Amino acid sequence: MVEIKVSEEIRKSCPAFAGAAICAKVKNTPHNEELWKLIDNCVAEYKANHQIEDIKKNPAIAATRAAYKKLGKDPNRYRPSSEALCRRIVRELPLYRIDTLVDLINLVSIHTGYSIGGFDADKIKGNTLTLGVGMTDEPYEGIGRGMLNIEGIPVYRDAIGGVGTPTSDNERTKIELSTISFLAIINGYSGKEGLDEAVKYMQSLLKDFADSDGGEVIFF
Repeated sequence: MVEIKVSEEIRKSCPAFAGAAICAKVKNTPHNEELWKLIDNCVAEYKANHQIEDIKKNPAIAATRAAYKKLGKDPNRYRPSSEALCRRIVRELPLYRIDTLVDLINLVSIHTGYSIGGFDADKIKGNTLTLGVGMTDEPYEGIGRGMLNIEGIPVYRDAIGGVGTPTSDNERTKIELSTISFLAIINGYSGKEGLDEAVKYMQSLLKDFADSDGGEVIFF
């Protein structure tokens, strides 16, 4: 499993931060009907119980937004992915259907409020990921978003550059149908509470829908 480090800059700016990583051998598929039944039920329940103004009250989303503000980024312009997903639901916009691994990550994110990085572990360069802060003019190609201004956004970097932020993961390490080495990082800017439950939920989905034993877990 890749080693994950947290920079001093993040430690000082976001002292409550805690993370969890799941690394698993998987089999991806284009679509899983049973998974989408769970997603549709989650979406219906969320829509019935939330207004747009409620989204920011989720502790994980609120803490991620607060981290952006501390680091100098406007979270209304560069929304954390979990918030963006929940806003789509409340605005009655359909969720994207990508593939089974990405779809199950999105389900956990909606269910918990955590922004979750999803990576093809075989595409990560080197043995270490370090969580730091995006720099001015740092090159970063968000998935489906083109070049993204990540200055002031928390970013995981491997040996050659950024691979994941709470707003968007990078094209270079994205999950594809050919992915067999799965890495998910759950980012708890609100602290440790709730992380274990999110991990167990994701592991159960991996077992049910990705032909996995649930993988290895590290808390950091």
